Amino acid sequence: MGAEPRLLHAVFFPFQAHGHMIPALDIARLFASRRVRTTIISTPLNAPSFQKSIKSSPELGTPITLEIFPFPAKAYGLPDGVENVEQAVSLNLFGHGSWRAAAPDCLVADMFFPWATDVAAKLNIPRLVFHGTSFFYLCASDVLRLYKPHTTPHSDNEPFSLPTLPHEVKLTRMQLPPDYRENGESDSTRLLTRVKESEEKTYGVIVNSFYELESAYADYYRKVLGRRAWHIGPVSLCNRSTEEKARRGKEAAINEHECLKWLDSKEPNSVVYLCFGSTVKFTTAQLREIALSLEASGQQFIWVVRGCSDDGAKEQQWLPQGFERKMEGKGLVVRGWAPQMLILDHEAIGAFVTHCGWNSTLEGVSAGVPMVTWPVFAEQFFNEKLVTEILNIGIPVGAKQWSETASGSVLVKQEAIEMALRQIMAGEAAEEMRSRAKKLKEMAWRSVEVGGSSYSDLSALIEELSSYHLHKSK
Repeated sequence: MGAEPRLLHAVFFPFQAHGHMIPALDIARLFASRRVRTTIISTPLNAPSFQKSIKSSPELGTPITLEIFPFPAKAYGLPDGVENVEQAVSLNLFGHGSWRAAAPDCLVADMFFPWATDVAAKLNIPRLVFHGTSFFYLCASDVLRLYKPHTTPHSDNEPFSLPTLPHEVKLTRMQLPPDYRENGESDSTRLLTRVKESEEKTYGVIVNSFYELESAYADYYRKVLGRRAWHIGPVSLCNRSTEEKARRGKEAAINEHECLKWLDSKEPNSVVYLCFGSTVKFTTAQLREIALSLEASGQQFIWVVRGCSDDGAKEQQWLPQGFERKMEGKGLVVRGWAPQMLILDHEAIGAFVTHCGWNSTLEGVSAGVPMVTWPVFAEQFFNEKLVTEILNIGIPVGAKQWSETASGSVLVKQEAIEMALRQIMAGEAAEEMRSRAKKLKEMAWRSVEVGGSSYSDLSALIEELSSYHLHKSK
């Protein structure tokens, strides 16, 4: 008998933040399920996030290997034990580094590692970029960079249009990072410039999206901007079982069985789920406004609170007296991490109040749930436009100002939150939005099945990488 054919070997280097590590692991699992030898690079404190999922995924076509490298925290002025963005003040501290290991056949590195392009070039292997966001944002951000429409308005609150896009999209400078308002150059802008420059020299981009969701922008990105890209999402849908969904990310602060039992007792589309991602921490005042709006709206809810941004703030300062006692049976407050996929997939969930991070947005789409959009920073104000104005499956809560910390945002008052909750659950357009959301859910699931758009694009990518490797080895 002949020797087993050598498997394609892909190395994944995710950015040290849960919003990047979670989808990177899902993508690695997708590659492994197609018999690609897969390695994930991690640091010691981030490794457990990968290990528990890797160990309990025996169904993969090939096993996933975890390579652990020490993170030189002190070299970047960080205390020992700080190894991800949730522990650090600025993501820019993690935008540097170097990596040396046995040469694989391709390197899938996060956008925040522009130096990975040069490493891949030295190894003579393709580097693929993983942005962790939508085609819509990739197109809009490039248009912003190329045409600079934000320089035309006389004030930060005056809307401007993004030219040449398939839809009319308007933003204000207040919805962009401060650098756009101050016309200055910071560490952030310098890093993003390096990201764009390195991206243009890479083999291509992996996008966690599906063609049917944003076909106009997938086409624009590839045909107008001339970028090579493969849509392979929603990557979260590789998690099929209750156990896989429950263990995704960090250890949940609520038992998944208790959570599901509580949801089982509710009518379909009767519960609002509120969660603002892994890094957003609101002020005491903002948390109190949310609590008051939930009580006043009369809606049943699950509210995930990661913590408070006010140092030393006590819970009684933001949670109205007797709130949980009054809401008993009607609402759950989860302090910490929640099994989001399990919750969103439950038929009792009727709406999702979200910060519009792309993982959460796409998980909401995949669950067929309409959204109340509450962007805070990063690309979230762009994602809000996609959800509310192009897909028409969401209602904005009225957040106006980009802020790297939620404590710097303008307070969204109880009345605005309450009105958005009422509209998304029982307003005039609620049923139409819910119907559109359900259709998008069906498209999402079809896209990852055999023959679907994302399944086929991943097949094409793996085939191309295999051909590249064979050509190189001759």
